[in-house]
Amino acid sequence: MKVIFRTDASVAIGSGHAMRCLTLAAALREKGAEVVFICRELKGNLCAFIEEKGYRVRRLPVHSDSALQKGLYARWLGVDIETDAAETMAAIEKEGQVRWLVIDSYAIDKRWEARMRPFVSGIMVIDDLADREHDCDILLNQNLYDDMEERYAGKLPIHCKRLFGPEYALIRPEFRDARLKRGQRHGSIRRILVFYGGSDLTNETSKALRAIQSLNMPQVAVDVVVGKANPNREEIEKHAFALPNAAFYCQTDDMAELMSRADLALGAGGSSSWERCCMGLPAIVTVVAENQAAIAENLAKRGIVINLGWHADAKEADIQNAVKALMDDRQKVLEMGKRALGLVDGDGALRAVKEMI
Repeated sequence: MKVIFRTDASVAIGSGHAMRCLTLAAALREKGAEVVFICRELKGNLCAFIEEKGYRVRRLPVHSDSALQKGLYARWLGVDIETDAAETMAAIEKEGQVRWLVIDSYAIDKRWEARMRPFVSGIMVIDDLADREHDCDILLNQNLYDDMEERYAGKLPIHCKRLFGPEYALIRPEFRDARLKRGQRHGSIRRILVFYGGSDLTNETSKALRAIQSLNMPQVAVDVVVGKANPNREEIEKHAFALPNAAFYCQTDDMAELMSRADLALGAGGSSSWERCCMGLPAIVTVVAENQAAIAENLAKRGIVINLGWHADAKEADIQNAVKALMDDRQKVLEMGKRALGLVDGDGALRAVKEMI
């Protein structure tokens, strides 16, 4: 069975789409599937990283007129949708018989997907937004919404399988393994993990580190993680080394271990939320993209995270106050972790693969 993924990573997009596709790809490969990626060579792409994981990548070129595209997500695609569809079709034709085309891109919709029908047996879409129509056979939205069916009303074919909710969260297997091995947490905060996504364009990481430094907690260890696409990497590294008990990591493969060791996370409200939940890790989150707002609100409503809201409104003092409040309330920290563990078990990719097979 051959499966092709069409997804991108860049400074603007971040790494989340590509990373969760890699998670599903690994689960498919375990079942004997041949997996190929189609990615555009945008600034901050992960083509080489994907190839290092053992997958072939068909690279699409960057066009000089990409800046002319209108709309936030359309600009993310790097070209107009017709050009992307034509270049993707040309890449797929070279692959022979394709069972599944998996699409993870906010810029792609029903128009693009319909053009792929003659070249693949099935189409799967990974989505978070529910803001456009799709022509697909499976749609996976791993996020937590009370009205998921209503959000997609009229946007999907009748025959489309709907894989909704955190039970389908695409968690890498190392998180599942680390979840089983992790020690008992006791509610005290002795280690903090700071990670705001692969690119962190608004530099929330530096804000968080300044807040931690102001708290003057030399007894608390801090692990700082950034992605390769982070434009403020050098500044953040300097901030980390200024702390008495901090370690700095760039594009690490040890995130599961870091989450296992941590007692609290400071991060964004995106896809890392499900990894933190799988590990039972309480978090103080900041919303850095519109699609994260409802996720952060719903997790806060369930007592799993402290939601500081939109990044521009979240000040260093807000982070300081939230950390201090949890330092003084071990019972709340314990309860947040237990509720997180109950939401995500780490088997989402296996469930998705079962539906595909």
